[in-house]
Amino acid sequence: MNRILIAFLLWISSVAVSALASPERWREAGWTTDFAKTAVEFSEIISGGPPRDGIPSIDNPQFKPAGEITDLGPGEPVIRLEVGGKVRGYPLQVLTWHEIVNDTIAGIPVAVTYCPLCNSAVVFDRRLGDGTAPEFGVSGLLRNSDLVMYDRDTQSWWQQFTGDAIVGSRTGEQLRMIPSRVEGFAHLAGEHPDAMILVPNEPTMRPYGRNPYVGYDSREGPYPLYTGGLPAELPAMMRVVVVKTAGGLVAVTLAHLRTVGQTSVAGVSLSWKPGVNSALADATIAKSADVGAVEVVSAANGEPLVHDITFAFVVHAFHPDATIHTDKGPVKLTTR
Repeated sequence: MNRILIAFLLWISSVAVSALASPERWREAGWTTDFAKTAVEFSEIISGGPPRDGIPSIDNPQFKPAGEITDLGPGEPVIRLEVGGKVRGYPLQVLTWHEIVNDTIAGIPVAVTYCPLCNSAVVFDRRLGDGTAPEFGVSGLLRNSDLVMYDRDTQSWWQQFTGDAIVGSRTGEQLRMIPSRVEGFAHLAGEHPDAMILVPNEPTMRPYGRNPYVGYDSREGPYPLYTGGLPAELPAMMRVVVVKTAGGLVAVTLAHLRTVGQTSVAGVSLSWKPGVNSALADATIAKSADVGAVEVVSAANGEPLVHDITFAFVVHAFHPDATIHTDKGPVKLTTR
């Protein structure tokens, strides 16, 4: 099946499922979500294809010390999480197929998440204001091509890119993000050979190490599952480092950061180094192009800051008025 036909079928699918975006249809599918409460238009939420839990979250994660791992290439991308002096790594070759890991590290319940369609890797503290710490699952739904998670307590829906509850009884609540970064396995293992690395619970369950989105990050635009506008100033699939600060959004293209190596913007220090494969290029992640690793810290005290490396179309969708720092200077997004 050629790519044009695949794109056409994806477009037809997105139109069809968008037409079915209604509480009545969702209830028929078994959702018990409180649809009287929502922060977004229901028409913005469409099916990504799989049903609820069709992409299974990992709820009982298994780990091995980095020094015992033999099936990860040196540049394979791993979400590095450090909490309370404990270091863990979550390979994207696993998260590509599961998208959410419900874990507890140093006594803190966390959700480690990755949305391949947005290349968005974010870690959340699962503890909510009411004292609960629900597990999260993959709803099978998308908004702005981004993973919509759901909590298993109330079946409220949560936006992975922002951590906001967007539909259900918890609408308006927000998960706290925890600093993490994506780096190459060899670098993590070299610094912390005893770091615990996530391994598949069932190694034959999925073709781990394979990328089902071959060539995605070199497309001219996202799959037609995204129906919003595209930025006029930047290629839709250009990688952008996004940092949320008290003073507002700081955004820098990865290409610019790679050129300069290090830069500081509004109190945020960003640096780039080689050694991380793209999870969305070649069929085999370990053989993909090197897109590099990014470190983001406070320029004032060197403390790690929450950040994400996503695509320009995602920044435009969630922050349509954002200013992004590029090789040509700051540009303010508009729609084409």
